[in-house]
Order: sequence, then structure tokens, then C-alpha cells
Amino acid sequence: MAMSWRRRIASGGLLLALLLIAGCGGDNTQTTDQQLHEMMSTAGIHVMDPGPQVAPAVVELGRALMFDKELSGNRDVACATCHHPLLHTADALSVSIGTGGQGLGPTRRRGSGRSFIPRNAPDVFNRRVPAWRTMFWDLRVSGTAQTGFITPAGDRLPPGLEDVLAAQAMFPVTSQDEMRGAPGDHDVFGHPNELAAIDSQDFPAIWNALMARLLAIPEYVTLFNAAFPDIPTESLGFQDAANAIAAFEGMAWTFLDSPWDRYVAGDETALSAEAKRGAMLFFDDAGCARCHAGNLFTDQLAHDIGVPQVGPGKGAEAPQDFGYGRVTGNAGDRFAFRTPSLRNVTLTGPWMHDGAFATLEAAVRHVLDPVGSLRTYDVGQLAPELRSTFQGDAATITAILANLDPTVATPRHLSERDVSALLSFLEALTDPAASDLRADIPDAVPSGLPVFD
Repeated sequence: MAMSWRRRIASGGLLLALLLIAGCGGDNTQTTDQQLHEMMSTAGIHVMDPGPQVAPAVVELGRALMFDKELSGNRDVACATCHHPLLHTADALSVSIGTGGQGLGPTRRRGSGRSFIPRNAPDVFNRRVPAWRTMFWDLRVSGTAQTGFITPAGDRLPPGLEDVLAAQAMFPVTSQDEMRGAPGDHDVFGHPNELAAIDSQDFPAIWNALMARLLAIPEYVTLFNAAFPDIPTESLGFQDAANAIAAFEGMAWTFLDSPWDRYVAGDETALSAEAKRGAMLFFDDAGCARCHAGNLFTDQLAHDIGVPQVGPGKGAEAPQDFGYGRVTGNAGDRFAFRTPSLRNVTLTGPWMHDGAFATLEAAVRHVLDPVGSLRTYDVGQLAPELRSTFQGDAATITAILANLDPTVATPRHLSERDVSALLSFLEALTDPAASDLRADIPDAVPSGLPVFD
């Protein structure tokens, strides 16, 4: 199968000096660019490391795995179903629809008796950049190859995972609702779903069963052997598949040539005056950079910012979703979710962990006044089948606000002009190359299953 991936990372120069001298003639008034560069220096902004190159054979394997429904128990959903190139590496839904569903993106519909996935499918832009340390909205996967990974599998996680993105790729295939299916399910050919019959906590058995599926397909044996020539076929594990998926995502969907990237690299003409004003607000008066920190525009930590509870909820707490509190067991962590990266953010709606906001402006305005926004939330921006899932009762709202992060507790009263400037800055974080990813979609996958429904 032909491989057409591309790096899409601009050749960069060195970051220009951030400590600029005052103007001549004794005038110490700073220009906008001088002020912004000082803010960038304080915030630790610099030209970003895209991560290591990967052998083309590994990327080719990862591309096939990304789009192949063979990885799902019922053979009806692929990783790309919720992270699709045509939908900017997400699915354009507030909360996702997993196995049993039909269609793609906004036209996707649940199968009979199936529930929504509790959370929004995040984009996977730039996720192999070395600075990443946490994955998932609730941070349940974290770490590095050097320090080790913390995951739901504990010490049953196999060795050999190359980065935290690969560690993340181990888990969607184990979720009954997302990809694995429920006990008693049959696949699209009417065969019993052997993956769904495995105990949900027996991660190694699920991964081994998946590898048995993949290695029963001759083309996958060829692809795995080409990607990992030093690993005998009988020693291959799902961690190798996860490394390949992460490699494909990183090589195909890393974009570091936004107007902002060009500005950081020294091109002071790359941002409009409005975007520069928005950047200064972002790093100063609007307070955004406290959580949307660093080159990735995320501190990778969990915060309760008063997001409306939408969707089916998760676990025993449903219809509520305690977020990070489900991972730690601490009441003080309830309703806290990871700060999303803002790179290519204009492409990745609906916004927030449950897609509660249909426009980026609505999401920005919520962060400026979470209490007011939560209490006056308009369900009209949700798809009709989700409107009744909004938990707008007084008890839930009180519980969400009980742990509200202090950085957003006090409303920030920005003018309409200021909000417009912030949005201009966020637009400048979008790489134009991220807008059209059709070339990443393969014509076919080794299983022979359809790439599209």
C-alpha cells in the first residue's frame, strides 16, 4: 500500500533575541513587539521541538492501523472514526459515538441500545512533540519512556512504549463503548466478538487477542516485519502497534508553521496588529497563559473551570462525570479536566471536555466568567439528542462550582474589542496546512474492511 505522508514542519530559524534594547535617542518606550517578546520570554515560549524522525515503514504501518476497523471488537469502528482527517483529527461531535454507530462526524448515529461516549474526542495535533507528559481528559495516562508511565494497566503495561502518545494508544481498544464492544456482541460478519468476552480489566489478554487478529492477516505480518525488523513475528506485541500508531499521528499531524510559530521564529510581520494585541491580553490581563502555558498552550494539568455537565456521565457517578476526581478518588479533584492545547484550536470544535460550546467565542466567554456562564447555559447549542443530558439542577451546579479553580473564579470583564483580539490571536495559532488532511486517508487497509462506512 502506497504511503503519502509528509512532515509539514516549517524549516525554522533560531529564536530571535528576546531581550531587546530600548529605542534610540533616550526614548525608552517599548514597541508592541518588544513588550510581547518580553511576555514570551517570561512564559518560556521558544521554537518548538517537533520530535524525532521515524522510519517510513513504521509510519506506513501506523497509518494502516489508524484506519483499520480490525482493531475494534465488532470490526465496525477505527481509531480514525473519532480522530479523522476530514474532521481535523477529531469527530466534530460534542461527545463521541463508538462501536455500533453508523456514519462519520456530525452525521454519525448511535446503534440500537448504545450510549454516547462520555467525553469529547480531542484532536491529536502535535501530540508527539516531546513536551507532552499527559494524555486523556482525566490525565489517566502520564509519564515518559525515561521515567515510566502511569496508566490504568499499572504494572501490566508492557515495556517498549516509546512515548506517552503510544501509551495512550493502548487503551481505546480496551474500552467496551469506544472500540471493544459488549459481551454477546457479534461483528459485522455475524461472528462472535471474542474481544468483548474478555474481562475488562484483563488488559494483556485484550492486547494479545488483538495481535492474534492482526497477525492472522498476511499483509500485516509484512508491514510489522518491515517496521520492526529486529523483533521476531512471534514476539510482536500490541505495544509495537501502539508505537506505530503514535508515529503516524506524529509524522502526519504535527504542524509547526502557524503565524504564531513564524512570529516566534523571528518574523514580526507574521501576526496582525490585532493578533498581537490579543497575544498581549492572553499573556497578561486575560490570564489565559496561567493554564494554557508554554509552547503547547497547556499546562497539562486538570482544572475545574465550571464547564456545564453534558452527555451520559461516566462510571458509577453517571450522569455526572467527575473527571480527574475519578482517577485520584479525591473529592477536591471532581469536575477537573485537563487544559486543552490551543494549537489549531479554531479547527477543533465543539470545545471543552464534553463539547459543551458550539463556538470558540462561547468557550472563551465561558472561561472569562464560568459562574455566570454555567448558570445561564444555553442547551440550544447542543445537538437535539444531547440537550436533555445537560445537568442544570441546582445541586449539580453547586457541586461543579465547589471546586472552581481560583484563577477563573473572579470574572474578567473584557471589552468586545478585547474578546475580538483574543480570538484573532487564537486564529494565529492555526497552521493553514492543518485545514486539509485528505491526503492522509488510505484507499484501503490490510483487513479489507471499508475505510468509510
